[in-house]
Amino acid sequence: MNRPAPVEITYENMRFLITHNPTNSTLSKFIEELKKYGVRTLVRVCEATYDQAPIEKEGIQVLDWPFDDGAPPPHQIVDDWLNLLKTKFREEPGCCVAVHCVAGLGRKRRGAFNSKQLLYLEKYRPKMRLRCKDANGHCCVQ
Repeated sequence: MNRPAPVEITYENMRFLITHNPTNSTLSKFIEELKKYGVRTLVRVCEATYDQAPIEKEGIQVLDWPFDDGAPPPHQIVDDWLNLLKTKFREEPGCCVAVHCVAGLGRKRRGAFNSKQLLYLEKYRPKMRLRCKDANGHCCVQ
């Protein structure tokens, strides 16, 4: 299967890698990609479909926060995500956090968000929990 290329998103001192869901047979190439981008934490938002031990052996933390495909994340996962980012980008400015879902198809096509996801985004109100200053006085997240 031809997998879409990972997409890196950068904002101030934060870097994210949005990638595909590997299989055990594609795991070595997947790990190479994670290392290439300097990923230190990987968040899986789908059920595990591959062995995480080889990734962890490379010093990359794997977090499992699955939720239903096509649905917005539950409040607890949003809270966990925001807490992760606040900690990671304060402790390691410029580090890269990777995340993937089942297929990752939505990151490169029009109409990728469904109506449930759009409604969630329209109603979402930031809680400003990620506001913090780094050593240079820059905000981590606004």
